[in-house]
Amino acid sequence: MPERSRAAVGAWAWAGGLGLAALAGAFAVRLSGWSVPGWLGGAAIGATLVAVAHLALHHRRTRRLLNWVGGGSTARDSGVEDGALAELGTLFSQRVRKLERALAAERAERSGFLSAIEASPNGVLMLDAGLHIVWMNPTAALHFSLDRARDHRQRVTNLVRSPAFVALLQAGDPDSEVTLARPLNPASLHVRVRRYGEGMRLVLSQDVTERERHESMRREFVANVSHELRSPLTVLAGFVDTLLELPLDADERRRVLGLMRQQARRMQALVTDLLALARIEAAPPPAPDRWVDAEGLIDHLRNDALAASEGRQALSFERQGVARLAGAEAELFSACWNLLGNALRHTPPGGRVAVRLARLGDGSAEFSVADDGPGIAREHLPRLTERFYRVDTSRSRETGGTGLGLAIVKHVVQRHGGELRIESEPGRGSRFAFVLPAARVAADEVVAGEGPPAAERQATAATIAAS
Repeated sequence: MPERSRAAVGAWAWAGGLGLAALAGAFAVRLSGWSVPGWLGGAAIGATLVAVAHLALHHRRTRRLLNWVGGGSTARDSGVEDGALAELGTLFSQRVRKLERALAAERAERSGFLSAIEASPNGVLMLDAGLHIVWMNPTAALHFSLDRARDHRQRVTNLVRSPAFVALLQAGDPDSEVTLARPLNPASLHVRVRRYGEGMRLVLSQDVTERERHESMRREFVANVSHELRSPLTVLAGFVDTLLELPLDADERRRVLGLMRQQARRMQALVTDLLALARIEAAPPPAPDRWVDAEGLIDHLRNDALAASEGRQALSFERQGVARLAGAEAELFSACWNLLGNALRHTPPGGRVAVRLARLGDGSAEFSVADDGPGIAREHLPRLTERFYRVDTSRSRETGGTGLGLAIVKHVVQRHGGELRIESEPGRGSRFAFVLPAARVAADEVVAGEGPPAAERQATAATIAAS
């Protein structure tokens, strides 16, 4: 029934009730013999009784309606009859439910937003107008050495006492930033402050230690390259001036030209290593399905080592259980030769250098070069793979090293998913090795049908010694 029709029926029912009450009162007065005013009083009494009954019914329905809206029950369960109140309750309940759903969605969105900030690698610190901590994520707590529970609502300048940080917060610039040392930790933080709301501040922090280290390495690399190239160029320029300005006999001219050739080769080796390093860093990872013959790799290393050593050291080569290696052949040879070349340069005449390629128990393969040279002090070991780092600068230059060999080895090994290992002790020699994962290793027994029997190959190529 339409709402207007229901309202009209309700009005007529109310008027009819009052009329019936008045007639009943008048009839009762008539029977009792009251006067005319008594008739009117009886009618009034009857109307009052009907009104009280109607108000009681209305109150009962209103209470049911409130119970229905507040408790979330249905109209039938709560006892709300059909009618205007039921329709009003239905509309009101629908609005309440819609508002509750909107609030729940807003809470979920806010929770997701806070979860994203919680997981951010950058620090987020919210401060009120009095610089008290309102909220912080775990990264900000780590950056500023704070405790999220203990330091909540504490004044941040009482906890982080860096003068640069305090000046940043008090600066009038709404968008200011500074780089400062992390408290209680040798690291660098880049901190930005953004103003919002009524005096509120948002502090954003980022750990830039690694970035600054890379920038420092880049500057050091450029300086080292410039120095390494300037030294032989200066020598060459001096020798050229000598040849042009001084009359030299044949022996002196031959000596000067020999020194010039030595410096030219030094520059050539440096440029070659720089280009190799740049090429390795820029190239994609080597495919795991391109196989390098291990025996051919060892033979190549042995031939080059015999030529470079010229009999000054005793050399031994061993291959055990490894038939093939997966990867870039040129890169693997470069890594192996850099380790072997370093051992040849730093092992005095009469010393021994042992090269070994062996399959380990977990299926991986280890290539190692061990020597009985002077060894390296422990404090130098972590920095050996840095570009141009030398334990003994003068001796390294005399032996022809560029300072890039171990850096090349490290990058090649990392690109092949391997690990570089260095062991050394002064007076007891050194051992440089890298391990390639089992996925890049083919054992002798796996490819036994593709050539001589595995036992025969292993016996003939197990140990090749040359003095």
